[in-house]
Amino acid sequence: MTSGVLTATARKRRVFPLLGPAFVAAIAYVDPGNVAANLTAGARYGFLLVWVLVMANLMAVLVQYQSAKLGLVTGRTLPELVGERLRKPARIAYWAQAEVVAAATDLAEVIGGAIALYLLFGTPLLLGGVIVGTVSMGMLVVQSRYGQRPFEAVIIALLVIIAIGFVTGVVVNPPDAGAVMSGLVPRFAGTDSLLLATSMLGATVMPHAIYVHSALARDRHSGAREPDGHVHLLRATRWDVVTALGVAGVVNIAMLLLAASSLRGVPGTDTIEGAHAAVVAALGAGVGLVFAIGLLASGLASTSVGCYAGATIMQGLIHRRIPLLTRRVITIIPALALLGFGVDPTWALVISQVVLSFGIPFALVPLLRLTSDRALMGANVNRPIMRWAMTAIVVIVALLNLALIGLTVTGI
Repeated sequence: MTSGVLTATARKRRVFPLLGPAFVAAIAYVDPGNVAANLTAGARYGFLLVWVLVMANLMAVLVQYQSAKLGLVTGRTLPELVGERLRKPARIAYWAQAEVVAAATDLAEVIGGAIALYLLFGTPLLLGGVIVGTVSMGMLVVQSRYGQRPFEAVIIALLVIIAIGFVTGVVVNPPDAGAVMSGLVPRFAGTDSLLLATSMLGATVMPHAIYVHSALARDRHSGAREPDGHVHLLRATRWDVVTALGVAGVVNIAMLLLAASSLRGVPGTDTIEGAHAAVVAALGAGVGLVFAIGLLASGLASTSVGCYAGATIMQGLIHRRIPLLTRRVITIIPALALLGFGVDPTWALVISQVVLSFGIPFALVPLLRLTSDRALMGANVNRPIMRWAMTAIVVIVALLNLALIGLTVTGI
């Protein structure tokens, strides 16, 4: 009995130091785009779309584990493996769509951080965007100079701040349990709710996170050599993914529950600024402050991870490497342009998440094919049940996007 306890403790000690890559990837699941989509869904439709977040988070766990497994087993990233299998014109086209997805991601993150600075200090949005970009450069310097582990530590600390920021409001004003359970029944309420559901899905199952997780897992464990065929690393990776995305899922659901229980029917809550004002009015200035700090942490962390993902995509698909800081300067320009032209920031956030949703199949289909290739994956190839689960995820995403296009065109 004692021996069994000691063995279990030893296993935990062996697993704990290996955690981290999934927490970096999980930041993509709690970025400002999530905040905009989830708050809008809760404020407009109450608990109606809780089921979308639950489903999307379960999908994310499966998908991110597959991406990490691919990087660990093959020693190559998803973009690298895709690039090896495409002719040059197709490879460039694939890279172009992936960069559009990365740009949409960066747009959401910079704008979200700028909104947070406005809420906290009254900083003009354009200046706030510049500040967010500058701070994210500092975080990328940490990664490039000191390696992945210090970068992971910074990101995990910000994830804790994000969780506190968005869960506090639900703790202060708990929602009705029966109403929450009713939101687990899959249904829509017209075109707008489907648009929001697609936006929530795009904000939760993030294409750039799928691409980058294969690189994060490979780079973190590149020196490991296991005679058991990656069994221990894959076990640690499962714990990493489940824990990190569990935290991200709780935060996402907390955002929607906060809006559904405290912001429903309140005028102006279709924007993050309006939602923040309503939170302050309903729950007090303290909760509003924590909310804004969580939003700022979300923007800072996610824009750094997004830039890292963009570099992984470019290097893997077209074999070009741009210094991360240079890339940071280039990719921040569209977000600053929108802020400078006065585009409604919350609207831009929601639309960016819809763009992300359309990019998901381009990441998921290759991931499914590669992880189901026995010649590539060997003993770690997907089993039939996993192939069916991943196929179902691809079909669900495709159907949601097709339904969105159909309803929007017909005006139903």
